Amino acid sequence: MSEIIQTEALSKIYKMGHETIHALKSVSMKVSKNEYVALMGPSGSGKSTLMNILGCLDSPTSGSYILNGVDVSSMSDSELADVRNKQIGFVFQTFNLLPRLSALENVALPLVYAGLSKKQRLEKAAHVLENVSLADRMTHKPNELSGGQRQRVAIARALVNDPAIILADEPTGNLDSKTSIEIMGIFEHIHAAGNTVILVTHEPDIAEFAHRVIKLKDGNIESDTITKKR
Repeated sequence: MSEIIQTEALSKIYKMGHETIHALKSVSMKVSKNEYVALMGPSGSGKSTLMNILGCLDSPTSGSYILNGVDVSSMSDSELADVRNKQIGFVFQTFNLLPRLSALENVALPLVYAGLSKKQRLEKAAHVLENVSLADRMTHKPNELSGGQRQRVAIARALVNDPAIILADEPTGNLDSKTSIEIMGIFEHIHAAGNTVILVTHEPDIAEFAHRVIKLKDGNIESDTITKKR
């Protein structure tokens, strides 16, 4: 399998006043295309910092990060933004939907940067919403949707650019257990369709949906376990 993600001795240091915080300490890992990986660890383990770097939201202090064959570790903010828009779909715990826009308009938003016409954007957004079983909710605003429906809209928005990687940060954190299982079922479909999925969670029952679990502790990889054969 070809690697989509490769990090080598990735470190991240933050200065907080007089204190120096080593959020990541020489993390090396590889993720192949179409893997389904859960990143786990307690608060302060470095999993959010690692996700931010993998998602090109932040740069490492040292070390290298090769994404899809390109070294992104020393890119400028604008270069990173370009990589993010084209290669990465984000799903957040808090959904991050714009309240005044309909579900359809929220999903179409990332396509503004892709240079598609408005008609093309809305057609593509409608197609992705159908894939997450929200064809009948396209004109609804976020406050007219349940938590599970809002997360489906957020997943559709993450998928609309055909990204190489889906990064999900505690995607079921605000949902009840029944809805959480439904949402994780959607991620299973996304993975089965060929996407690479990286899930950040502190909940073992959610991590069980992944095929590989990487546990972080104090900025280091504590364990890396294949849990399901592909």
